[in-house]
Amino acid sequence: MSREDYLFTSESVSEGHPDKICDRISDAIVDEFLKLDPYSRCAVETMATTNKVVLAGEVRGPSELDAHTMEKTARRVIKDIGYAQDGFHWDKADIDVYVHEQSADIAQGVDESEGKDEGAGDQGIMFGYAVNETPELMPAPILYAHKILRLISESRHDGSETQLGPDAKSQLTLRYENGKPVEVASIVLSTQHYDGSLSSSDVRDIVTPYIKTALPEGWLTDNTVWHVNPTGKFVIGGPDGDAGLTGRKIIVDTYGGAAPHGGGAFSGKDPTKVDRSAAYAARYLAKNVVAAGYAERCSIQLAYAIGISEPLSLYVDSQGTSTVDESVIEKALWECMSLTPRGIRTHLGLNKPIYERTAAYGHFGREPEADGGFSWEKLDLVEKIRASIG
Repeated sequence: MSREDYLFTSESVSEGHPDKICDRISDAIVDEFLKLDPYSRCAVETMATTNKVVLAGEVRGPSELDAHTMEKTARRVIKDIGYAQDGFHWDKADIDVYVHEQSADIAQGVDESEGKDEGAGDQGIMFGYAVNETPELMPAPILYAHKILRLISESRHDGSETQLGPDAKSQLTLRYENGKPVEVASIVLSTQHYDGSLSSSDVRDIVTPYIKTALPEGWLTDNTVWHVNPTGKFVIGGPDGDAGLTGRKIIVDTYGGAAPHGGGAFSGKDPTKVDRSAAYAARYLAKNVVAAGYAERCSIQLAYAIGISEPLSLYVDSQGTSTVDESVIEKALWECMSLTPRGIRTHLGLNKPIYERTAAYGHFGREPEADGGFSWEKLDLVEKIRASIG
């Protein structure tokens, strides 16, 4: 039986965090390929440090997307995030591109051929999760940690916040009673600022309105412990202060540690890679199961073998909250959606340039968008699941 009263903590990082810069550059390159050819293959990694960016990986797609185009994309992303400082400047940084053609050995397993459907791009396990503690059916600690940083970012971009830089991290510890979040036990927020004379207290005054706006009313109490820029000055930020890599914030990207993670990163990968597409499908299924009322929380595991189209397994864990046996839910999900790589991509419409926007503030708990972005957040499978379960 799960615990009802406890503390749980999750963290988020901003779009200007070194790892997130790399995630966004990688995803922006994926989008560039998909704009020209929706069936392009792309697996691009990014590394960033002081005035240096390195791109590496494997692609198969339009030849006009060459090293020069990838470099331009990286500079555009860095500029949009807001980096024009001496140690990391969108126009002055050195950018090296080491991207080559996709391995023919991998391609033969993934490609459709006579008598063979498109196979998974790799072996692996993927997880999806949903819980009814927020309207978005997301764990509250990660959802609100993201929201705090997103509000600050939006204010930077619209010009209303001029004192804070792009690099920031947040962390929320929530107190749960009877299995539901009721109070912020502690909040940690570190954010880059331009004026080196600002103290931690000064920065707290700046960020407090964003925090209060982000959190549900009554969650901040006299008992809440605050740590804002606890080390003091935070002027040197981004890759000038710490190196970044694609795929290093996979828990931030998903459920903040509230659910298992298969280990594969999302960013930089086209939707034939099940690390990405099957994780989206698992979230989609879990969210619809919870929305249909068959569980208060639902974790779904999928497993694949490289080159094989059908998943090896589908496992549902409701942590004791389901209203029907989990095996019944599993059977219904098999009937409601094809979980082959092609089936997932077709059902969720994933062969589109919709990935750069996912690179910061979470891949889950977002609003589905008119152009197909965040399609895995839709609740359009609820009635089909209900009809299958009966």
